[in-house]
Amino acid sequence: MKDYQPRIALLALAAAAFTALSPCAHATQIAVGNFGVAANGMPFAVALEKGYFKEEGADVTGIITSAGGGTSLRNMLAGGVPYGEVNPGVVVAAILQGADLKIISDNVLTVAEFVWAVKKDSPIKSIKDFRGKKIGYTNPRSTSQALAQMLIEKAGLKPNEAEIVRTGGFGEGVAALESGLIDVAPLAEPLWSKYKDKYRAVAVASEVLPPLDNVVGVTTANMASEKADFIRAVIRARRRAVAFMKEHPDEAGDLVAKHYNIEPAVARSAVRNLTTSHTAGIPYWGPGEIHMEGFKRMIELQRGLGTIQGDVDYSKIFDTQFLPDDLKAMK
Repeated sequence: MKDYQPRIALLALAAAAFTALSPCAHATQIAVGNFGVAANGMPFAVALEKGYFKEEGADVTGIITSAGGGTSLRNMLAGGVPYGEVNPGVVVAAILQGADLKIISDNVLTVAEFVWAVKKDSPIKSIKDFRGKKIGYTNPRSTSQALAQMLIEKAGLKPNEAEIVRTGGFGEGVAALESGLIDVAPLAEPLWSKYKDKYRAVAVASEVLPPLDNVVGVTTANMASEKADFIRAVIRARRRAVAFMKEHPDEAGDLVAKHYNIEPAVARSAVRNLTTSHTAGIPYWGPGEIHMEGFKRMIELQRGLGTIQGDVDYSKIFDTQFLPDDLKAMK
């Protein structure tokens, strides 16, 4: 996710305008950052294809997507959307700026979709070999930037002992790696499944990093009141989709491929990879319950980038009323 800080102060105004919109104007749409591109939104594709939304009572007819971060949140606020999936860093930043938002579900619990890859003939064998090398990341204040810095620290290197280089996107990172502009590129699913036969992984997030909250479900106070049943239905439908993906990864991959415009084999590989991935025992896609340890860890990581400024009162930013009863207890 990217695009955190620019115009974040406007989110409070956007939230105020959002409350004035007719709640039925776009009641059948939800907003999911990077839907159709990044792995976080794949369960929503499955829920659409399987008809889970309608079965649960939410007539979701479309998904508003974006490049993630603040863009995702602005789209949600400006479009009168009851439910959005956004990176936790940008949500907390918006709340600290005065936006009347609540985190209502915890959707992706790790960054297991990330792999750092090199050319097959590269001398780099592990993060210990990052000294003096150029490590790619997508954009400033993105998750990939934070993770690159975390990897350098984990390798026992000082910040100036490896250079992190902005590429502008994951696809652009592959091009930069191929042309020699960088030595290591971050590849996130499903891009890794597409290129895994061409490049070699030197670091896999689920193996070298702790659980870090990736995306959360959010709503506004107005929508929490006006569209409570709709929100609950969306959460239930997504939960069913996650369960289906674990039980039928290949069929789920075929459904994902339709919305992500990728080869079914690539989608199948990505779904199989992420449904079997566990980071310190934590799965990639969660059913919705809040995992506080991973959430706080991500917020502190974003604080290091300057995304989060000021104290965070965690007791005031969550609302678990929309979760099924068995998921309401925070972990």
